Parts: sequence; structure tokens; C-alpha cells
Amino acid sequence: MEKRSAVVALPGPRAAARSVRRPPAWVRWLAVGGPAVAGYLALPAGVAADAVYGLLGVACTVAVVCGVRLHRPAARAPWYLLAAGQLLWTCGDVAYGMYEDVLHRAPFPSLADVLYIGAYPVLATALHLLTRRRGPGGDRAGLLDGALIATGLGLLSWVFLMRPAADARSGLLTQLMSLAYPVADLMALAMVLRMLVATRMRTPCCWLLAASLLLLVLTDSVTASLAVATHGHLHVLDAGWLLSYLLWAAAALHPSMRTLPEAAACRPAKPSRCRLAVLATTTLLAPGVLFAQGVSGTDRIDWLAVSLASAVLFLLVVVRVWDLTAQLRVQEHRLAELAELAGTDGLTGIPNRRTWDVEVARELADADRTGAPVCVALLDLDRFKRFNDAHGHLAGDHLLRSAAAAWQRQLRAGDLLARYGGEEFGVLVVGLGAERAAAVVDRLRLHTPLEQTLSAGVALWDGAESPQALLGRADRALYRAKSSGRNRVVVAAEEG
Repeated sequence: MEKRSAVVALPGPRAAARSVRRPPAWVRWLAVGGPAVAGYLALPAGVAADAVYGLLGVACTVAVVCGVRLHRPAARAPWYLLAAGQLLWTCGDVAYGMYEDVLHRAPFPSLADVLYIGAYPVLATALHLLTRRRGPGGDRAGLLDGALIATGLGLLSWVFLMRPAADARSGLLTQLMSLAYPVADLMALAMVLRMLVATRMRTPCCWLLAASLLLLVLTDSVTASLAVATHGHLHVLDAGWLLSYLLWAAAALHPSMRTLPEAAACRPAKPSRCRLAVLATTTLLAPGVLFAQGVSGTDRIDWLAVSLASAVLFLLVVVRVWDLTAQLRVQEHRLAELAELAGTDGLTGIPNRRTWDVEVARELADADRTGAPVCVALLDLDRFKRFNDAHGHLAGDHLLRSAAAAWQRQLRAGDLLARYGGEEFGVLVVGLGAERAAAVVDRLRLHTPLEQTLSAGVALWDGAESPQALLGRADRALYRAKSSGRNRVVVAAEEG
């Protein structure tokens, strides 16, 4: 008998190609964009380099739009605003290149500066819409912490960047534009800090946006420092801005961009040690600057800037502490509500078995010190199961609620009525002997609603027995009340 030959089906070229998983769009974007930036740096400064720079900026803008079309986030307007801000930057780059390499002029301020500065409010609005937390309270903690850090860093920026840049320029408009760049960078930095202080917002998209803005601020700061020191510009610094653009677009291409608003909607976790350390360091920047200027022996001490920054930091800390205190009060109120709910019967609204056990133990402990009499009574609605079978469970629930409300009105202020379980209730009477306590319970029997009756057993604490033993005597008295005809109150005999 011949053996049938085994045939193995091998995948064709197309199937094999499909089996290889393609990298995600944002990875492919960075894999192409990184060499493109390196190619730009290899070009000499001139019209060709300006053209490549502008094309990269346009490509980043298009990539942001493609990310929105690819992932279809619920909030699309903020991402389109990000693309608009990116386009404004690119137009500024084109205008700057035209001035420098075509017209061979370097006016300041110019149309390029207007476009650059105009992009920041658009970007800040987009980031605010993306990262704001909706609902009661909003993102007040994140805003306050971001404002604290931004104020401290703003003081450093003023002392080491803004004031030297303003002093190096002539003319009011020129000085204002020189100050506009550091202020815009502080705006961007505040948005980064707002994202990073919200723990649950640390998605890959958030990290890419934060890295992009931090790289932008760092490049701007280095460029401003070099401009003050050498009055020049290094070609290699353009890589910082281009890489910032690439990361910006990569954030839009990452799938987690769909969940960024949802992550912002989550309540941030409690402040970490690192966050507290950063905030503490920030509050020390103002006196640190004053100390450094005093030690260095500089002729000009920025006492006004340090004073204003110190006042703002102090007020922000006060508001932050007040906010934390308010949160603690809200949490305490919620905990009290939860504790009350945990000790309340959900059907009748009176204390449940847990509260009953706690209160009985507490009253017996107090009576052991004071010698006051304490009585407990166990009440049981007669033939409750028959009532349920005849009228239905909803009517049975209505009877339990009505009975609890009617009995509660007949008790004294210091007496406790609790649902012991099922159709059984407990009454704690303090300060009365057995006979008078039985009279109180008998009054409840007379006010039982819906023409129903109850049986009850009352026991007086003997001053030594445990709560379980006391309740056991009351339960046996209740059994005798039921076995002797129901609709009556029986006082438990003392047991030796």
C-alpha cells in the first residue's frame, strides 16, 4: 500500500509580507524624521536649508492632521489648533528665511517674530482644552502647582534672560518683543508642568507633548543666552526646534492621543514626594536668587523682581494649603456619610445590627461606671411571613418602614430603635427599670401600623453579664411572649 505524500503549504510572498508586523505610525514618523533633521544640519546655511526647514515644518503640520484623521479622537478641535499653531511657526520660519537669505536683512521685530509669538496663545489654548479636567473642582491643584513652579522659573528667566535681553536692545518695541519670547516660553512651560503634575495623564502622548515643549523651551533659552553673550546664532540649534516639531507630530500620531482627555478627567493621585520636593525647591528660588546676587557682589540686585516673585509664591502656597484643607474637609464629610450609611438599615432608615451591637456594648460599659439601669427589648412582628404571602413583599417592606417610623415617634430622645434582622427589631432603654421599660415597649405595641401586632421580650442588665447573655435573656422572653399567644410584652426573669 502506497503512502500518501504530505504536502506542506508555504506562504506566498504577499502573505509573508503581511505576517511581518509594521511599526506603528508614530515610530515610522520618527524613523524618517530623525534622518531628515540630520540631513538638514548637513546643508550649509542658505536658501536650500531654509526650504528643507520649511518643508519639515509643513510635514509636521500635515502629520498632526493625519493623526487626527487616523485615530479620530472625541475632541478634535484642540488637535486642529495644535496644527494651526505649528503652521504659524512654520510660516514664521519661512518669513525668517526670506529676511535672512533672500532679502539679506535681519529686522527685529519682524513679521517672523509676530508669527512666532502669535503661535503660543493658539498652542496654549489647545493644550488647555486637551488637559483640563472637567467636573467639580476642575484641575485646581494642577493649576496651582504649575503656577508655583512657573513663577519660580519665571524669576530665574527674568534675572538671567529677560533683563539682559531687554538691556541689550534699544527701543521700547524691541525690548517688549525681546521679553515676549521668554514669557511665551514660560506659558509653554506652565502647560508642561500642568500635564506632568497630573499623575494619571502620563500617557505616551502626554510624554511626547511634554518632551516637545521642554525641548522647545530649552532651545529658546540657549538661543537667547547666546544672543545676549555673542549676538549670534548657531546653525546646530535649529535641530532643537525641528526635533520639537517631530515630537509634536509624533504625539498626534500615537494611539494614546484618543485617551488624553479621559486621562485628564481622572482625579490626580495624592502628591508624591518628588512633587513635594519640586514645590519646596521652587519656593526657595526667590531667596536663593537674592542670596546669589548678594554673594556675587553684583552692582544691580533685582530686589523688585525678587519681592514680587516672593509675594506671588507666598500667596500661591496659601491658596494651595487652603485648597488641601478644603479637600480634607470634603473627605471627612464623605467618610462621615459613609460611616452613617454603614450603620444604617437601607430599608427602614434606622440603625442596623452593627450599630446596635456597638451601642449596647457602649451603654453597658457606661452603666458599669455609673450604675444606671439598662434594658434591652427584642420585638418581632407577629405572623409577618403570612402578611408577606398574602400581600406581597412590597407590602411587607412598607409594613417594616411604617412600623419603624411609628415606633420611633413613641420613644424618648435617648432610646435606640434598631433593626435586628428580618422582621425583628431591638430597643435599648437607658435609665429605666424593667417594668417601666416594658411600659415603653408596650406603647410601641399599641402603635403598630396596618392592624398588625408585635411580641416583645424585655431584659434588665444585671450589672455583670455580657451583651450576648443579656440579649439571650431578652430573646427567651420574646419566645415566651409568642408561645403564650403573641401580641404581648414579657419581662425576662433574672437568672442566677
